[in-house]
Amino acid sequence: MATNLIVRNIDEDVALALKKRAAANGRSAEAEHREILKAVLKRPRRRSVADVLASMPDVGEDADFDVRKG
Repeated sequence: MATNLIVRNIDEDVALALKKRAAANGRSAEAEHREILKAVLKRPRRRSVADVLASMPDVGEDADFDVRKG
């Protein structure tokens, strides 16, 4: 089901940028707004650094990576 969305108090420079982007893409500002929202909200979420580190395989002992000189 489609829903109407009203966005108020948009800075003039943001509204102008939206209109310029819409014109460059051959769309209305409203259609461009829909495309931007869809692109941002439906893309996969970025993984956090903690998630990336946790997914790394266990490949040795901590001492193998100790670069401190004694």
